[in-house]
Amino acid sequence: MRVRLVPAAVALSIALGGSVLAAPTAQAATHRPSTAPVAKAASADFNVGGIWTLYQSNSANATLSVTQDAQGNLTGIARTGSATTGTIEQGFVDGSYVYFVIAWNDGATGRYIGSRGADGRLSGVSTDLAHPSSQATWYTTWTF
Repeated sequence: MRVRLVPAAVALSIALGGSVLAAPTAQAATHRPSTAPVAKAASADFNVGGIWTLYQSNSANATLSVTQDAQGNLTGIARTGSATTGTIEQGFVDGSYVYFVIAWNDGATGRYIGSRGADGRLSGVSTDLAHPSSQATWYTTWTF
């Protein structure tokens, strides 16, 4: 789960009367909760922004034009072949992990999960969300 969800959970707890935040007196004296996860937004160890090609084991290669913000969120477009285009609906980079979903104009939706290897290249698994058994591995030759 992304770290950014923690502030929302704390705000919800406060709105509900703070009962979740109340600690027993015996524990309160010895337990000092860390505020670092709440204060620190998720951050990426690398930037996938730019234009690059994603090579899939099923030969459905795609060229992506990606923008990454300071929090690691991804937006962009994708193209495979001459007529199929897609939009990155959601995506993020967190540490060495990358995740994005592309809604293709042919009605398909693909989820791409991967990570940055020691060589700087991305690789992972893609899944057709309408047909979860339809999967392919993917990789980039571009380094990040």
